Amino acid sequence: AQSLDVLSSMANIGGYRAVLEAAQEFGSFFTGQVTAAGKVPPAKVLVVGAGVAGLAAIGTAGSLGAIVRAFDSRPEVAEQVESMGADFLRIDVEQEVSTDGYAKETGEEFNRKAAEMYAAQAKDVDIIVTTALIPGRQAPRLITEEMVASMKPGSVIVDMAASNGGNVAGSVADQKVVTDNGVIILGYTDLAGRLPTQASQLYGTNLVNLLTLLTPGKEGEVALDFDDVVQRGMTVTQAGETLWPPPPVQVSAAPAAASQEVAPVGKAEVAPRSPARKYALMALGGALVVAMAAFSPFDFLLHFTVFVLAVIVGFYVISNVSHALHTPLMAETNAISGIILVGGILQLGSPDPVIQGIAFVATLVASINIFGGFAVTGRMLEMFRKD
Repeated sequence: AQSLDVLSSMANIGGYRAVLEAAQEFGSFFTGQVTAAGKVPPAKVLVVGAGVAGLAAIGTAGSLGAIVRAFDSRPEVAEQVESMGADFLRIDVEQEVSTDGYAKETGEEFNRKAAEMYAAQAKDVDIIVTTALIPGRQAPRLITEEMVASMKPGSVIVDMAASNGGNVAGSVADQKVVTDNGVIILGYTDLAGRLPTQASQLYGTNLVNLLTLLTPGKEGEVALDFDDVVQRGMTVTQAGETLWPPPPVQVSAAPAAASQEVAPVGKAEVAPRSPARKYALMALGGALVVAMAAFSPFDFLLHFTVFVLAVIVGFYVISNVSHALHTPLMAETNAISGIILVGGILQLGSPDPVIQGIAFVATLVASINIFGGFAVTGRMLEMFRKD
């Protein structure tokens, strides 16, 4: 039925446009940035109501790089919100699952805890988009004057329910209001009309889909089928008989996934390595070291010791780096810098002042390379953090 639903099409455009209007008034970036002049935190956006308009607002704000949070009185929409990369805010009150897809009036305890959550979020977020509507009733008042007063100067609120009374205290239909503490409240009711090309295209598509449904014979003759809940629900009169209101239609819940028992997969048995082979290799290695120590010059043993230490230290340093950062350049510079640093430190004790000077320079340069590499890597990782 959504292919015929003009309200869904216009709400989709409205949610998208609401975020653009907020971005127009907001005085900073949506996405966080790290620049030479300093770090800019990302904008924090709260979307109240996760219907068609709310989901469109969530997707738009997320695509602009903001941290998005959303809340809805229907717990079944949490999965949709989280699948779009937003955080779904929950309150510890039992709620019934909606049977018609629309929000219903909530209980006193739910409203109290929701108000506490709104008050806490208002102090933290930069932008609030409210879309909460109840069919046939005035829009619920969710954001109070105290909450607006607690927001940071320059914050923006877009009240998409302004035409039905508004979710926000102080919002005025079709007007922009700036509070005493610098919070901007937008009560525009023509958000879909601010994208006229797209609104006309979607509205025309809705009409084409409607006429296609009503003329199954494709001859231009309307043939109503009251067995179709969509056609029955939109028919007011037929042959002088009043058919309104239509019988209630319940939205079927998604079927629970059937639990399937998966047989445990046994681990493939690996033949244990022979301990005799291990000990034989250790004995062979020890014999080679003893032979090398017995017949090699003393200077060679010193260099060989430095080499072994450099290999061991370099191995543990590189193995503790994330695989995402294992570039050939980093691996090579770490290994070379480690060898130079260890060798330079050992040569600092030489009695020759020339060797001491060269060792000091080598130690200094290698240290700059190592510590500078960690500093640059740390700044690079900070660019991928939003908070």
